[in-house]
Amino acid sequence: MLVYPSGIDLSSRTLKHLSALLAGHRRRIGSRWRRLTCGRQAMLVLAHLRCGDTYAGLAADFRIGIATAYRYIREAVDLLAALAPTLQQAMTTVRKKAYVILDGTVLPIDRIAADRPYYSGKKKHYGMNVQVLADPAGRLIWASDALPGAIHDLTAARVHGIPAALAEDGTKCWADKAYQGAGPAICVPIRGKHLRGWRRRYNRDHAKIRSLGERAMAILKSWRLLRKLRCSTTRITAVVRAVIALELAT
Repeated sequence: MLVYPSGIDLSSRTLKHLSALLAGHRRRIGSRWRRLTCGRQAMLVLAHLRCGDTYAGLAADFRIGIATAYRYIREAVDLLAALAPTLQQAMTTVRKKAYVILDGTVLPIDRIAADRPYYSGKKKHYGMNVQVLADPAGRLIWASDALPGAIHDLTAARVHGIPAALAEDGTKCWADKAYQGAGPAICVPIRGKHLRGWRRRYNRDHAKIRSLGERAMAILKSWRLLRKLRCSTTRITAVVRAVIALELAT
C-alpha cells in the first residue's frame, strides 16, 4: 500500500491539548506500553476528525491495525466529548453576551431509504439534526446532541430545552423562520412575501445579525468528518461534542 504524508490545518496548541488529555487518561488507568505515544495518538485522532481520513487509511499511515486505530480514536473522542459543555453550563457564557444566535444543521450520514426517520425533507438527504448556539461574533458556544434528520428545527430546539433556558435567563436570541413560535426570547423574521416599510427593514436588519451564525456553522463543518458521517448514528453525538470541546479549548 502506498503511504503519503498529509497536513492538518490545526495549530500545535490543539495537538498539545489533546496529547496532555490522553497522557492524563493513561496515567489514571495505569496504561503501560502502547504502539503509539500520546502525541502520535493525538495526531491520529485529529487526522480523523479534521481531515475525515478513514480507519483503513490511518492504520496504514501510522502502521497499526485497523481495530487499533478505531480503538484509539474512540477512546480520545469519548474523553473530549466528556469535556463539552452542557446547555446549563453554556448558559453561563450566554449570560455574558448581548445576545446569541440559534441555528440548526443536518449533518449528512450514509443511511438508506429504509431509514426514514433520518431523512430531512428540507435538506433532501439523510442526516442528523444538530442545534448550535453562537455569540454575536459567530463563535461557537454550544452544540446539542444529534437527533434524526426528519425532526424539525423548532421541535429539536424544544426537545433540548433551548427556548425555556433562554427565556429563564432573559437572553435575546436571533434565529431564522424555522423557529416561529419558539417563544418571546427567540426573535425570528416576519413571515410573508413582498413586505414593505418597517417590516421589510426589520427582516433586512434581522438577516444581517443572524448571518453571523453561519460563521459558527462553517467552523463546525471545517471538521471534514462532519461533512459525511459514516459511523453509527449512536456515535455522532460524541463526535460533535468532541469537536466542540476542541474548538472551545483552543
